[in-house]
Amino acid sequence: HPRDIRRLIDAAHRLGPDGSIRPITYATMFGLIAATGMRVSEALAIRLPDVIDDGLIIAQTKFKKRRLLPLHSTTRRALDGYLATRLKASSQSDALFISHQGTPPAYPTVITVFLQIIRSIGLRGAPGSQGPRLHDLRHTFAVRSLERCAHDAQAVARHITALSTYLGHAHVTDTYWYLEATPELMAHMAAAGEALHREVPA
Repeated sequence: HPRDIRRLIDAAHRLGPDGSIRPITYATMFGLIAATGMRVSEALAIRLPDVIDDGLIIAQTKFKKRRLLPLHSTTRRALDGYLATRLKASSQSDALFISHQGTPPAYPTVITVFLQIIRSIGLRGAPGSQGPRLHDLRHTFAVRSLERCAHDAQAVARHITALSTYLGHAHVTDTYWYLEATPELMAHMAAAGEALHREVPA
């Protein structure tokens, strides 16, 4: 839920150490994943030269394909705010996201921090219990972006093709399987699939 994502980002801003880059690193990273649906590994692989005027170049993808990720103006403003701090930080790395030690955080560390925050704001119980996962931000992005055009089967068909590219999926069918069903989406997905197959020659 958008309110929960806001709480996650706010809680990340309260991380320590005080005065370090760590809180804004995690707040920006989690916000960027939620706003773009990128993979955690892709966020960690972004280098400073990958941030360009047109968006983000995602070079380290699951399928070894580079792609350009355009950013919404609000996402861009948040990223630029982080960059102002990042460019002043002393670091031997050109990674976009760095820890307070000046090195890119490791994937397991990011997952651990996410789970600690989620538990601290009451969205997940003790270790071993069910609750949100960091990867769920990617699912949420995909579902919400499609729900906005769910009233129009033709729009969904066009959008899911674009969404597949945006998420870095190898095939459009991967995006269908990837989506978690919501009642609003399921009412339109079959019609959208038919429309897509009519538009795209076999």
